[in-house]
Parts: sequence; C-alpha cells; structure tokens
Amino acid sequence: MAVKITCITKDNGNHMNPHEAITNLGWVNEETRAIGTSTREQMIEFIEKQGGSAYTRDGYGGVAYLIVKTSSYENKYVKTIADGVESDNLLFLAEC
Repeated sequence: MAVKITCITKDNGNHMNPHEAITNLGWVNEETRAIGTSTREQMIEFIEKQGGSAYTRDGYGGVAYLIVKTSSYENKYVKTIADGVESDNLLFLAEC
C-alpha cells in the first residue's frame, strides 16, 4: 500500500526548522481515498516493517518517496528522496 503525505506537524510549531523533528504526518491513500494521521514512529514502522511506501507529489506531478534515516544519536526520522537526491520536501507541506 502507498500513501501520499499531505501535511506535517512539529511539537514546537517551528515548521521550517530542519532540526525540529516531525511528530505527525497526515496522509491519503489515493486509490481508496482513506485519510489519516500517523505519528512519525507509526510511519517508520509502516515503511520498515509493513512494506508500505509513502510519498509527496509536487505541483508538476513529480514524486519524492519517504525514506527512513537514523541520526547520529540513533533517532529514526523520515525524509524524502527524489531522483536519488535526499531533500526536505516534507517541510514544504502544510501544517496538519
């Protein structure tokens, strides 16, 4: 199953700060039209353990997939990758 990420939330509300962790991600399944919100941990489990995929889509139809990374402090987080380039596409999504 694949879901499109539509929005993010950060605890401290500092949406554009790349050093503040995303706490929640809003999503829609474009096939079934199901919508929901998952914590960062739930999304990581969905990708790593359930074989799911998540992505963002830009205004031109381009897709960037979420990948799971681990910080130097061993904290897992998600970010996007498009055309082999890791980026912060999630920060440009609306606040949930």
